[in-house]
Amino acid sequence: MSEQAIDHFREHFASLPLIAILRGITPDEVVAVGRGLFDVGFRVIEIPLNSPEPLESLARLAAELGRDATIGCGTVLTPGQVAAVAAAGGRIVVSPNADADVIKATVSAGLVSAPGVATPGEGFAAVAAGANLLKLFPAEQLPPRVIKSWRAVFPNTLPLVPVGGISPESLSGYLAAGADGFGLGSALYAAGRDPRETARRGEAFVEAWRSVRQTTRSG
Repeated sequence: MSEQAIDHFREHFASLPLIAILRGITPDEVVAVGRGLFDVGFRVIEIPLNSPEPLESLARLAAELGRDATIGCGTVLTPGQVAAVAAAGGRIVVSPNADADVIKATVSAGLVSAPGVATPGEGFAAVAAGANLLKLFPAEQLPPRVIKSWRAVFPNTLPLVPVGGISPESLSGYLAAGADGFGLGSALYAAGRDPRETARRGEAFVEAWRSVRQTTRSG
């Protein structure tokens, strides 16, 4: 793992641990949408590979935001796709599953590894392969009480990030249970959504996050 890459990611994730998932984004839209989200506080953005021309979108957004954000791809299923993401300038690889070969290829390429897991067994196997955070997916089947149990057995330094069906209203329960951040999909962005509307939704998530964090600290 490139220490510079992981250090930048940690900095960006600490600034705002909300990962924007831009499924369906096109190259012509990505800079406006990505810049709008960056301006309201987002620092980690994922472009799923099942979007139109995802590597071109990745390259454009990475060039726009540079080292000020961690940009990468999701729905990465093979080591070959990991190589393509790295070549396009990506710095994080997100998957819906925990494929050890994909995780190892990601680490070898110097990128941040964020595999999807749904059981503790998958989670520990992913950690053994070198994962940097665990994407708890789908979050609809992993409610806060499950996250609380996971948090008791996984290292506190390992981020647990629920993804799937997350809304501003659901943040507090997961955070109280020990989640460290969230991946935000259609509640934030859907294909063709106006950049201003996406930024407005992003701002609502940021405000909800800050409100919950403030309440937690006050308590």
